[in-house]
Amino acid sequence: MDESAGSGGDGPHGDGRVYRWGADPEGADAAVVLLHGRGASAEAMVDLVDQIRRPGAAYLAPQATDYTWYPYSFMASIEDNQPHLSSALSWVDDLFGELSAAGVDADRVLLMGFSQGGCLASEYAVRNARRYGGLAALSGGLIGPEGAEWHYDGDFEGTPALLGCSDHDPHIPVERVHRTEEVLAAMGAEVDKRIYRDMGHLVNADEIEAVDGILGGMLA
Repeated sequence: MDESAGSGGDGPHGDGRVYRWGADPEGADAAVVLLHGRGASAEAMVDLVDQIRRPGAAYLAPQATDYTWYPYSFMASIEDNQPHLSSALSWVDDLFGELSAAGVDADRVLLMGFSQGGCLASEYAVRNARRYGGLAALSGGLIGPEGAEWHYDGDFEGTPALLGCSDHDPHIPVERVHRTEEVLAAMGAEVDKRIYRDMGHLVNADEIEAVDGILGGMLA
């Protein structure tokens, strides 16, 4: 696994690092961008991906400054989480630009995140809707206060999108997962929503298997 300087711009995440492993992007058949949760590290995503690692794919995991992508709840106002949220979204966009320059376009990239990272992945995707290789938001949902609406242009063109969460998650209200499904589906994603009874805030084997299926389809 290699570690390199990120390209998070001039915002709070500007000095971040990116952990890279797997295939070199310039020769990769696909790529996975992994976004960690609050208080976690990019290195922790390695353990998760080791369960789904496939040859031919490049893996990139950026490290948020101070181990958090934005300071408050994902259901706080957008303004309260600035400038960290905009900086994080910009950095994800830079990673997609880097992959595209290496010959890996968005339709061969799986954007995956857990918890705060799952929220960031969802929010980035709706603001930049296009055909992706896949989207996996595990214990996450779209960012914004209760009653928020998401009206963005773009079409997911059948992008497979996995939403996995507990019915009683201490951080992610299940109603926000349902709303995220509605928004993604209305924008053309093929959503696979999996709500687990009393699971808590974690990733389970069923979700890993589903993610592996998305990645396998990208590499087929």
